Amino acid sequence: MPSYTPPLRDMQFVMHEVLKVSDELKALPAHAEVDVDTINAVIEEAGKFAAEVIFPLNISGDTEGCVLDKATHEVKTPTGFKDAYAKYVEGGWAALSCDPAYGGQGLPFVLNQCLYEMMNSANQAWTMYPGLSHGAYEALHAHGTDAQKALYLPKLTSGEWTGTMCLTEPHCGTDLGLLRTKAEPLADGSYKITGNKIFISAGEHDMAANIVHLVLARLPDAPKGSKGISLFVVPKFNINADGSLGERNPIFCTGLEHKMGIHGNATAQIAIDGAIGTLVGQPNKGLAAMFVMMNAARLGVGNQSLGLTEVAYQNALAYAKDRIQMRSLSGTKAKDKDADPIIVHPDVRKMLLTAKAYAEGGRALQIFCTLLLDKAHGHADEKVRKDSEELVALLTPIVKAFITDNGHIATNACMQVFGGHGFIKEWGMEQYVRDNRINMIYEGTNTIQSLDLLGRKILGNNGASLKKFGKLVGKLVEEEGVNEKMAEFINPVAYLADQMTKFTTEIGFKGLQNPDEVGAAAVDYLRVAGHLVFGYLFARMAQVALREIAAGNTDPFYQAKLQTARFYFAKLFPETATLMRTARAGSKVLMDTDLALA
Repeated sequence: MPSYTPPLRDMQFVMHEVLKVSDELKALPAHAEVDVDTINAVIEEAGKFAAEVIFPLNISGDTEGCVLDKATHEVKTPTGFKDAYAKYVEGGWAALSCDPAYGGQGLPFVLNQCLYEMMNSANQAWTMYPGLSHGAYEALHAHGTDAQKALYLPKLTSGEWTGTMCLTEPHCGTDLGLLRTKAEPLADGSYKITGNKIFISAGEHDMAANIVHLVLARLPDAPKGSKGISLFVVPKFNINADGSLGERNPIFCTGLEHKMGIHGNATAQIAIDGAIGTLVGQPNKGLAAMFVMMNAARLGVGNQSLGLTEVAYQNALAYAKDRIQMRSLSGTKAKDKDADPIIVHPDVRKMLLTAKAYAEGGRALQIFCTLLLDKAHGHADEKVRKDSEELVALLTPIVKAFITDNGHIATNACMQVFGGHGFIKEWGMEQYVRDNRINMIYEGTNTIQSLDLLGRKILGNNGASLKKFGKLVGKLVEEEGVNEKMAEFINPVAYLADQMTKFTTEIGFKGLQNPDEVGAAAVDYLRVAGHLVFGYLFARMAQVALREIAAGNTDPFYQAKLQTARFYFAKLFPETATLMRTARAGSKVLMDTDLALA
């Protein structure tokens, strides 16, 4: 059976020593009083909830799965899920970073990020139920009417109700311009909505009294394509004037998908048969409102893979220290045993360190991004708010795609450490591989994230956002460029940052002549950009570790951090050279292949 220990020390290191989160929060009026002790107390309790309440349900939930009663359209979640959710609500975790105006605790997003990393490590399938509610909350908070906010936000904040996002249709995935669900206006200002949706995570369950569906649909006079999509809030149960639940709205689960992983989450097929909903935002402008939820979900999906990378690493490390097989190539290490623990073998260490580096780099990036979100929402300086928002937009596709790709690499590597036992269910490792695999697909496949990064976020504004991030790298290089002890960390980042300008310009010019060049280069490009961001953050972490060691701090944590950073720059970061070469290979070798693909 697997185990899980919340990585509190590393979270505290990133927040308090590298990013100085509490100092940053002092410039945000809403969070100026949030200090180190408050942050530590919250994440310690969050870790206990994750490890003690939902982690024990992970394997059993995967085995049991969800069950649909086709007569009533009700879904029963795995044993223990509902009780765990009641404890989640009772503990106030749903309200952690929500607006106090609606009953929230008003704590920074950065704390919510840590909570969700640990819950994803503990049980990704369970965590998706409250996770989607946060996205629905954000969309309504940003674009809902006063009446919608008053009706829905207090219940979403408390966790009494949960939320979903209903986009995908059987014929229509990412290309939402093909969407067919219809919305007919009624005399009272509401709408009657009809259509079918698929792949709706947490689309039906028994954990909360009501489910608030955010549904994309077309008005009768809507223009074709994505410019004719509106967003509607459609509750499972209609709500009476006094706030009590009324009659059942005809938005039903007609089937559950049989999936590779996340079996404990109900991935629902939804039939909408004249359900009553209300318009969110402006007519035909639904995507702008839904993108609030989609961007929140993309950051959340990156967090799912971060969580799985961490828990897979912890268990692979423990196994590698205990499992004995063969002798070390450099001589016997465990003379009292018949063989050496497999952790003595170089390639086993490579697999473990790969997972460790991708977990620590991903954690630093997630905390960095959520701190930017806090600043974008609440900093006193308008310029800081705008700069932070622009950087979050740039980094969002990297968080979603790079961290989930790394999660795939890491969970597979950790399963490999277990050898044949990794392929067996009772050890839990194969579940981490299966659960992680969806993260590369949903909320926009990683190819779509790559096109978004290169085509929209970088070439779309002539590299302005990339230059903004480049200034952060430049500032660090200026601080540490002459420090010999930092050379092994700074020089690779400085070199790649310099190359990035030429590389981007080259792809951009090719794309002007043939747009397929952007499509051919985008996935490799995003991975190069991901390493630039990870490299910057690893250099900052190494900077702090070196300063602590120089000051006489003997905590082995800092030496361990340097060793992980050295491994990252020596064994993982160099793939950027290959990626730039393959990106420059162009589209011809992909598109001039009709005979090969006949």
